[in-house]
Amino acid sequence: MILFRKIRYLDSAVQALHEGELLVQDGMIADFGPSLGVPDGAEIIEAEGAILCPGLVDMRASLGEPGFEYRETIASAAQAAAAGGITTIAVLPDSAPAIDDPALVRLITARGAESGSVTLLPYGAATRGCQGQELAEYGLLKAAGAIAFTDGSRAIGSSRLMRRALSYASGFNMRIVQHPEDVELAAGGAATEGSRATWMGLPGIPAAAEAICVARDIRLAELTGGAVHFAHVTTAEALALIRHAKERGLSVTCDTAPPYFDLNETAIGDFRTYAKLSPPLRAEADRQAVLEALADGTIDAVASDHQPRDADDKRLPFADASPGGAGLATLLGVTLAQVQSGHLTMPQALALLTAKPAAWLGIETGVLRRGAPADLCLFHPDRSWRVTSGQLPGKSQNTPFDGRALEGLVLGTWKAGKRVFG
Repeated sequence: MILFRKIRYLDSAVQALHEGELLVQDGMIADFGPSLGVPDGAEIIEAEGAILCPGLVDMRASLGEPGFEYRETIASAAQAAAAGGITTIAVLPDSAPAIDDPALVRLITARGAESGSVTLLPYGAATRGCQGQELAEYGLLKAAGAIAFTDGSRAIGSSRLMRRALSYASGFNMRIVQHPEDVELAAGGAATEGSRATWMGLPGIPAAAEAICVARDIRLAELTGGAVHFAHVTTAEALALIRHAKERGLSVTCDTAPPYFDLNETAIGDFRTYAKLSPPLRAEADRQAVLEALADGTIDAVASDHQPRDADDKRLPFADASPGGAGLATLLGVTLAQVQSGHLTMPQALALLTAKPAAWLGIETGVLRRGAPADLCLFHPDRSWRVTSGQLPGKSQNTPFDGRALEGLVLGTWKAGKRVFG
């Protein structure tokens, strides 16, 4: 039994912060309110000025295992997640082998349970091997526990195949999650096309490649009656298309990741490969558009977009280096920076990391309510820390935020009432 005292807690029912206390009993949230009294035998945790929110729900991360354990393992990712206040992770299928077999779905789920600190919810591969040639067995994957279907950081490039995927998935009441990028326009690119890429001599990816794919897939979703979700959306043009599709009542949702509202293309600096991401960092106008879309609700959630890479993946010429950035430990802090800057309120920011992705995933966590699992994150919004590559929790250190000072220090993380960090 744990009693949190002198805290501010997020009341998920009304999306507001209240001062008071919260009681955890038998791994569940037993009660919360202004003053609960101290039950016999309760462990008391006092953290005046701190905020208690649901454990963060990360709706998209690559964990490296199986096949890329030199980059990240489930155990190391669980460590980084706990340090970042994350208690649930939706796992991309871009492992080796890809998660296109029901046995692999069950394996990833079981490995999460074994960790004791994080729930892992596997995506099923949209196509066999995530190769974009032949659809995977959606019915079997769903029965094994897959939450949606995607090819991860690879776009489904064929319009015919995407149409079939949307139709097939809709028969199981499931979504297709798309990496929104026109495959041919993006081929061989390393940075967003424009003056900076030209000045650096890098092959460019036009920002329009994202909007072209989004426009096509919105039309295919309308044609098939299927549901499409666009991952890590980064451009004003694509967001305008998604906003309009939502206004028309289509089954279209999207998310973004912290680099796309905190950084712009100048972060690649003098060929800084830690800032080489997929999709690439965009122009400042696009970053501002992402912030606006977060505030007005066009963007449904913020995901870590965790893509672990090791030193050999990054210590290459910029055009040859692997894209991707570590994001688990920095998910909360970088999102909270938008509260400090005035772009989001605290309840808005926390909803994008908890209740909204949980609702999208159809899971019980992500809210503080009586009888809900006690997956909790306690953080102090005014305590600062510095992101330092090489000192992050977990195995992956390829952070685009290296050197960034952040406010919002995680003091503790609880999974089903058990403290797993802090």
